[in-house]
Amino acid sequence: MRPAVVCVVEGHGEVQALPVLIRRIAAERGIHGLVIPKPIRCPKSKLLRKRKGVQTEELVRRLRLATAKLSNWEGGAVLILVDADEDCPAEIGPALSMAARTICGNIPCAVVLAKREYEAWFLAAIESLRRAGKLVGHAEAPGEPESVSDPKRCLSRLMPPGRSYRETVDQPAFSALMDLSEAQKCPSFAKLRRDVASLLDRLTGPGVQPNSPGSQEPTP
Repeated sequence: MRPAVVCVVEGHGEVQALPVLIRRIAAERGIHGLVIPKPIRCPKSKLLRKRKGVQTEELVRRLRLATAKLSNWEGGAVLILVDADEDCPAEIGPALSMAARTICGNIPCAVVLAKREYEAWFLAAIESLRRAGKLVGHAEAPGEPESVSDPKRCLSRLMPPGRSYRETVDQPAFSALMDLSEAQKCPSFAKLRRDVASLLDRLTGPGVQPNSPGSQEPTP
């Protein structure tokens, strides 16, 4: 049976967008039949306390729901993605990862915190989005995309005239079009790419490495 990855995400946009990215990373590794059920949405505030502690009870609830979804397939993994916002991923990520892995037990699990927001990855990949006609012609990637305080507002200023960035519409579309190598300039995206690849290797065995012969993605 086909392997499955169940995601726990923070926003409405990620519900549609993260499966797009996971399938693209899977395709790089020659995996095209991956099952990704509709992600489970949970605000970060329900997973983490203000003082960087893990809300264990809420995390248990969400991960039990995730593992219940996996029961329909032979082999599966769990991926948690939340925005770091003003927090430091290096401070809150390890505690959340440890708690998640304890709860998931033998089920492969990974935790990624997007610094500051998922949309910072689009800022890193601005050139590819501009070439795709999604952003104005003068759009340029900032030197440090993850240091931009409000990536969504920054993207809105770069949208074509009369348009603003809309998370539920543009996040999935941009995820399908952005150059993954450009986005890799963001360390948090690089971690997502590594973690997804690692989960897939545990489910299916080592795949084709990105940028190696046979690793070309199909056109979105």
